Amino acid sequence: MAYLLFKYLTTAALIVLLSEIAKRSGKIGALFTALPLISVVTLMWLYIDKQPAQKIGDYAYYTFWYVIPTLPMFLLFPLLLTRIGFWPTLLACVLSTAGLFYLFALGVKHFGIELL
Repeated sequence: MAYLLFKYLTTAALIVLLSEIAKRSGKIGALFTALPLISVVTLMWLYIDKQPAQKIGDYAYYTFWYVIPTLPMFLLFPLLLTRIGFWPTLLACVLSTAGLFYLFALGVKHFGIELL
């Protein structure tokens, strides 16, 4: 139980640290956030938890494919934010990302990549 609590606190601290950096500098915050820190931390936890190499490799592989359809959100968000406000923009971005992910998954399925 203590180990699980340690994992939660360490991971949460990383997210809080990134949000504090972003408050001070949007560019530097975005740079650190763009680095796949959460993915790297997850890979470390999987390794520390003695997960098989195949499971760790699968995580990295699918993370690559899942990131691609999320990228347009980062262009859509600033375009909508000043027009419709934060919460509607966030909802529009979540819905559009879900739709893009679904279409992307259908598209890559033709190449033997199963994302759904």
